[in-house]
Amino acid sequence: MINLLELYFKLFGSVLIGFYLGRRLPSTVPTRLAWFLFWIGVPIGIVAFLRKADLSGAIWIAPAIAYAAMLLGAFFALVVIKWQSYFTNTVLSSPTQGSLILSAMVGNTGFLGYPITLAVHGTQYFAWALFYDLLGSLFGAWGLGVLIAARFGGSATSLWQSSKVILINPALWSFGFGLLFRQVKIPPSAEFVLDKFAWSGVALSLILMGMRLSKLSSWHNLPLATISVTIKMLLVPFIFGITLKYLGLTGTSAKVILLQTAMPPAFATLIIAETFNLDSELAVTTVAAGTMILLLTLPMWLIVF
Repeated sequence: MINLLELYFKLFGSVLIGFYLGRRLPSTVPTRLAWFLFWIGVPIGIVAFLRKADLSGAIWIAPAIAYAAMLLGAFFALVVIKWQSYFTNTVLSSPTQGSLILSAMVGNTGFLGYPITLAVHGTQYFAWALFYDLLGSLFGAWGLGVLIAARFGGSATSLWQSSKVILINPALWSFGFGLLFRQVKIPPSAEFVLDKFAWSGVALSLILMGMRLSKLSSWHNLPLATISVTIKMLLVPFIFGITLKYLGLTGTSAKVILLQTAMPPAFATLIIAETFNLDSELAVTTVAAGTMILLLTLPMWLIVF
């Protein structure tokens, strides 16, 4: 209980600070902070944490599980859509269907998944979360997610457009550099500065989450949002919590993967929804609702598994 309270103080205390600042600072501050974290803070943090991460074991299974979790979430969302159409004789609009599927698929495995993994399990198992996010969620959101959005939003897209989003992502480049930089010895003072900078980036990421949540005011379509959040944060992680041991994953590595599957819908779903003319109000509601429900589901998964 003491560890859980400490975790809440670190994670959600920072988010609340960001929420408070987001209501009082100019609207340009979150944008500039996001730019700093995207291009500098998160990439340097990845390099720093990779130096202490354990890359042994079947770590390459993490992105495979990420794809399986996203496909499973999309499948359940499609089942719900078909069920509603069959039993209620009402058909959701294509943009709403697209947002429902995206929210059930893509989790916030970066801005929330990273700090939660670091807070709960430390830097040793950080690579499992990193592989899940950068080689799984990133490609799933901006690859498969974009294709789904284009299909349900009626917007044409090219392979190059979705590929460009992935290729210019500095986190992916820092991931490759960090794997090489692990072998380089640096002075203890430089190691100390790098480590402190990385943890500062984690804190700023959580503050940015709070700032973004402070700008979300739409609670329309809460019943539909509940469906996506239930699939994403309860049904999918429950299934993987039971089956991970049959895939050869046990112990802390399995817990890290479980937490990643249980992350709330990502802000990327909102960006994709707005870009491809999906139901952006539903996307906003699922992001806000999922982030707050994490207060309840996080300790539940830590206790149950």
